Amino acid sequence: MYQLGHYGAALLAYAPLGGAVALAGYEPAAVIGALVCVSLSTLPDCDHRLPMIEHRGPTHTLLFAVLVGAGLAAAAAMLVGSASPIDVGVVGFAFLVGTLSIGSHLAADALTPMGIRPFWPLSRRRYTLALTRAANPIANYVLFALGVVAFVTVAALVVAL
Repeated sequence: MYQLGHYGAALLAYAPLGGAVALAGYEPAAVIGALVCVSLSTLPDCDHRLPMIEHRGPTHTLLFAVLVGAGLAAAAAMLVGSASPIDVGVVGFAFLVGTLSIGSHLAADALTPMGIRPFWPLSRRRYTLALTRAANPIANYVLFALGVVAFVTVAALVVAL
C-alpha cells in the first residue's frame, strides 16, 4: 500500500487501543499514541532508501515490529525515569504503539500480491491475501477512510461515555 493506505491501517489498528486508554482517563496519552502510531506507520518503507536491503525484506517483519516497539518503550522509559505503576504503564503503552504501528503496515502490505515475509529470518515464506495492488488508489483511499471512520467512531464513543 501507499502512504495514505498505511495511515488508514494505523488508525484502524490503533482505534481500540486508543479508546481503551482514553476510557481509562488518559485522553492526552491516547491522542499522542495516535499521532505516534500514524507517524511510524510508514517506517518499514525506509527500505526503499537503504542500500542492499530489499523492499519488503527485514523491515517488513514481526521482528522489526518488536524492535520498533522496544525502541519506543526505551525512549519512553528515559522520558518518565522512575518505576511507579503509571510509568511502567507508559512504557508498556509505548511498546504497544510502536509494535502496533509496524504491525498495521505489515497487515496492509499483506493485502497486496507481493505480500510480506513476516517471520524472516526464520522463514522465507511469503504471506499474501492478494486483494489489491499497492498502487491502487481506490484501495488506499478505502483503507484510509476505514481508519478515519474507526478512529472517529471510537473517539465519539469515548466522549459519549
